[in-house]
Amino acid sequence: MTGLRIVHAHGDRITVTDPATGVELLAYVYRPEAAWEAPKPYIHPLRTLAGDVVTDYRPNDHRWHKGLSLTASHLSGANLWGGNSYVHGEGYLELPERVGSMAHVGFDEVRADDDRVVIAERLTWHPYSGELWAEEQRRIEIHDVDQQSGSWALTWTSAITNRRDEPLVFGSPTTAGRELAGYTGLFWRGPRAFRDGRIIAPDAEGPGLLGAQAPWLALSGEHDGTDGHATLVFEHAPENDHLGTEGAHPAHWFVRNEPWAGVAPSWAFYDELELAPGDTLTRRYRVVVADGAWEREEIAKYLEAHPW
Repeated sequence: MTGLRIVHAHGDRITVTDPATGVELLAYVYRPEAAWEAPKPYIHPLRTLAGDVVTDYRPNDHRWHKGLSLTASHLSGANLWGGNSYVHGEGYLELPERVGSMAHVGFDEVRADDDRVVIAERLTWHPYSGELWAEEQRRIEIHDVDQQSGSWALTWTSAITNRRDEPLVFGSPTTAGRELAGYTGLFWRGPRAFRDGRIIAPDAEGPGLLGAQAPWLALSGEHDGTDGHATLVFEHAPENDHLGTEGAHPAHWFVRNEPWAGVAPSWAFYDELELAPGDTLTRRYRVVVADGAWEREEIAKYLEAHPW
């Protein structure tokens, strides 16, 4: 295959294009944005090889939902997710003094080989008051572009080091008292056409998978504007559940297909995760972007052929 192509608009974004199709597969945007929306880098648009967009950006129901991004909905009292903050017994409140940010510092590597793009970035995490709470080493890889199957893959690795003198406590609305709202960590917001999309896991399917555990989860939907479907497969690396000084902390899926489509392999769905000063939390994920409505057997076959 011909090599993937990178264009870097400095201070704004990095785009990755597949020359075989001419499709811009993604834009990684790292410019600062509105404070209320918890500024952070994100991927949008995310496209299939056929050119169909499979992310949403600033939807009118949640302006802080931006494509594919790393979030922290409840972090030692701060909100690095964006928008209103959940307070038990009071619901979601407009509390701007809780909304923090994840700031781009610099890139250690931006390169394209014949079959892989690597974006290695340094970021810092801050509460509203601006102190340094954490440093992150992020690595995003675009790979396994396959015209025959109509698919490509993205691997996202984040290593977050606590720079406070006290523990960083990762939580979610569920750990704060709201039932089955355990979102935090890597989060994908799907386009409106994916509402009521099909949710599949290895041994089950449907929105009832909210809060469940599984090595992977997929959501497929039918496009507006163009004929056909697309499937996104989300997989977390096996070591996510077992490694780290914070101890074993299994992931649970936050997933919904109404009133909007979204997926997050939450690292603090039911229980808070505490990161001691100086310790590092590392999580690795893969997202497969495929044209068509993939069935469970097709997904399993793909993952078997592309091991971690």
